[in-house]
Amino acid sequence: MPPMHGATFRRRSASLAIICAPCPHQSGAALQAYDHKFYRDLGDTALPSARRIVPYIMELCPVTSVVDLGCGDGSWLAVFSDHGVGAIQGFDGPFIAADQLRIPADRFQRVALDAPIPVPRRFDLAMSLEVAEHLPPARAAGFVADLCAAAPVVLFSAAIPRQGGLNHLNEQWPAYWAAQFAQHGFRPIDALRSRFWDDASVTWWYRQNLLLFASDQGLALWPRLAEAAARCSGPVPALIHPELYARLAKLSDPGFGRWIRMGWRALRRSLGRH
Repeated sequence: MPPMHGATFRRRSASLAIICAPCPHQSGAALQAYDHKFYRDLGDTALPSARRIVPYIMELCPVTSVVDLGCGDGSWLAVFSDHGVGAIQGFDGPFIAADQLRIPADRFQRVALDAPIPVPRRFDLAMSLEVAEHLPPARAAGFVADLCAAAPVVLFSAAIPRQGGLNHLNEQWPAYWAAQFAQHGFRPIDALRSRFWDDASVTWWYRQNLLLFASDQGLALWPRLAEAAARCSGPVPALIHPELYARLAKLSDPGFGRWIRMGWRALRRSLGRH
């Protein structure tokens, strides 16, 4: 087998880092390592994805207020604001610096998401993207209840089994979350995944996991959303995006593991000569 050159090793190692990218939504010392770089990276994932998806959501339900539980730097809220949403509110943990927020500081509140969240008012749309998998399974029902209490429509995504990531405590298929939302009378609307599945400007985990949930009140408020809901019947399909599949296939390939081990040995030899 030919030696692995430095650039090849770095590219293959980067694919591991993508799968295991952390998300700082829990409380506790285990997540103290989140730094400015993590939130800067949201500019390459959350922000371009929101710029593609938010306009379509506004077509389905032209909301005027949005709350985000686990908002990160507020990228999605900032894009909703750019599209005329006047009232926004974000909640997340203590790790993001004030100078990294993409929303006004008074529109952001630090909370522990693994405890009940004090949403101060009712909004048109509540959202939580790639957050719920970081919370303990015992918190799942309460977290969904918080979202449903906050708005009649919820934009939601969460990691599927084996998606991977730091402190993923509750990776579940969409049917698990649909059952949680059903307890509050919210039905799934799978109108986003098929629309953006092949859109390379949207990060793959949104293309794979993003769903809308709506109550009867939400469907009555926005006829186009009700039309989309009428086209979605039956259980929510469990889908794996090709980008995740390709990464998992690399990790399960014994040959890929040998390349990683050879790369580490080459790196140690290189460091030993300097």
